[in-house]
Amino acid sequence: MANINFLENEVIEFKKTTGELKEGIISIVSILNKHQGGKLYFGIKDNGEIIGQDVSSKTVREVSKAISENIEPKIYPIVNKVKLNDKDCILVEFEGDDIPYLAFGRAYMRVGDEDRQLSMKEIRKIILKDENEIGKWESKISDYTIDDIDEELLKEFIEKGRKAKRINFPYTNKEEILKKLSLVNKNNELLNAGYILFAKEAKLEMQMAIFATETKLTFLDIDQVFGNIFELIEIGEGYIRKNIKWPVNFKSGGMERVEIPEIPLEAIREAIINSLIHRDFKNPKSNEVAIYKDRVEIFNPGEFPEGYKPEDFIKGEGSIPRNPLIANTLYLSKDIEKWGSGFRRITEVCSKAHIKVKFEIRKNGFMVIFYRKTDEELLDLTGENKNIQENAQETHKKRTRNAQEDFILEFCNEAKTLKEILEYCGYKNARSFREKYINPLLKDEKLKMTIPEQPKNRNQKYIANNGEK
Repeated sequence: MANINFLENEVIEFKKTTGELKEGIISIVSILNKHQGGKLYFGIKDNGEIIGQDVSSKTVREVSKAISENIEPKIYPIVNKVKLNDKDCILVEFEGDDIPYLAFGRAYMRVGDEDRQLSMKEIRKIILKDENEIGKWESKISDYTIDDIDEELLKEFIEKGRKAKRINFPYTNKEEILKKLSLVNKNNELLNAGYILFAKEAKLEMQMAIFATETKLTFLDIDQVFGNIFELIEIGEGYIRKNIKWPVNFKSGGMERVEIPEIPLEAIREAIINSLIHRDFKNPKSNEVAIYKDRVEIFNPGEFPEGYKPEDFIKGEGSIPRNPLIANTLYLSKDIEKWGSGFRRITEVCSKAHIKVKFEIRKNGFMVIFYRKTDEELLDLTGENKNIQENAQETHKKRTRNAQEDFILEFCNEAKTLKEILEYCGYKNARSFREKYINPLLKDEKLKMTIPEQPKNRNQKYIANNGEK
């Protein structure tokens, strides 16, 4: 491990053993309230002498649990066993912006290397200051650079914004455009907002699953995908689109068949966008899409604005975006209409389609729930027989699957590994992806292996057949 400065200061605290765990938790809160991050070591005396202590996996778990249970708002520290001068110690690394933090119901502030309890007046001052600092995470300098930005995505965004008449300047280059969008600072350093919106390999996570019944006991499909916000919007919407029902209706006065999604796509897209732009990006929990037999749930981590209820936003009583820079960027491309209108738009669209929708505040986040109709209810709405409905559903799934296959074949104009294809398509579950797409393409001879005689060869790649047999 790298050398450390064996002196306590405003961001580093030493404790002899985990017997001083309570005092250590108070020190964590003190440092967070002053500097929003720091380190705590167990196994070092106040004077910097390394004495070590017994450290087991149970000890590490107990430290992590005690921090989780006794600090509010919740933080997510990294707790590890480390070797210092050949002695076992525990290192706790922590950070957080949701000040003021409380330890055992009380607030503290770091002064030098001491922890001082705050008065109620001092706590109020911190709260008032923090309320004026919305969007702190998105405005921080990221660990990435402008080179990591997907230029094609940025060009498409500018063109979309110009067509919507919300952007009045043409594309020039990445640096100039990111500066105009306020996604870099004055030194051209990429902000978190810029990374999560436009990075080529952003690590924003979304979990998606289909369950067999109304509970999570049995799943039919599960996947974990990564990408930037624009990629996850398309992936999340596409996943729901291909796994809901599409009953058939006929246009008034004619015989033309029209497939209608059981849940309005406009409402689904709005809910997914809202879940991404209003999430707490410091929270390690991911966005989630869950499809049950009776409902579709879209979840995002992050507390709901204190003092507000979903009904307030449905009525149009203001807007409190957690990430205003990200929200404003999606406004420019017309992916959102205006701040605070999402709940109202979802409600109105679902009302017209006679779909029940619920907005639910959860302990660890927020959820939009669309309730699905039974097959009988869908038949009553369309007046069509079951065979036609099932055929329409299969037709739609086939169209969606074909679009994904075309996406893969276009990428595989040059030979690609399975890992490269997975990353390009935003999937992580290799087995599921292979069964859904790669194997059918191989069977239809639209895709071929570069080493066909050894299907499991570690150097195996796949290339589009381009009409050759």
